Amino acid sequence: MAKGMASPFLIQELPGFTPRIGELVVMMNYARHTTLRAVQGLTTSQLDYLHDPQSNTIGAVLGHIAAVEVAYQVDTFEGRALAPRERQEWGVLLDLGERARREIRGRPVAYYLHLLKDVRQKTLGEFAKRGDDWLYEQTPFWGGKPANNYFKWFHVFEDEINHRGQIRWLCKRLPG
Repeated sequence: MAKGMASPFLIQELPGFTPRIGELVVMMNYARHTTLRAVQGLTTSQLDYLHDPQSNTIGAVLGHIAAVEVAYQVDTFEGRALAPRERQEWGVLLDLGERARREIRGRPVAYYLHLLKDVRQKTLGEFAKRGDDWLYEQTPFWGGKPANNYFKWFHVFEDEINHRGQIRWLCKRLPG
């Protein structure tokens, strides 16, 4: 949890951020903390375990969490979609599925933790540059419906929480 917080269960302002952005960061930090706890100590073979032919591995899901955050960084901080080079780098993790089952393997937990940390550091650096009004800026989203940056970043950690549940489910089914 972030240093200096009285409790991880208090949604409150954070130094270095405007009030609403700080509260958003507190929620994102808690979601990340619980994700990291869920994978603490997993071996590479556990991260690569495939429960059935339709499942994703825990490693691929961790990579997906990072890739979703990258996509929303580009969308909300730069106002654009992923460029072809970025899509090539992150696409397999965004899409998951068969290609991810083949390609996202053989990496230790430290690899994924580093990836998640690097992506989050960029997010926090960008959040620190913005004010609360930015959260309420609207752009077209799914199906052309308006969405604001607040919702988009809520969706980032809501997606992580969803996948953390998937990770916990997979961990309970690891062999041995």
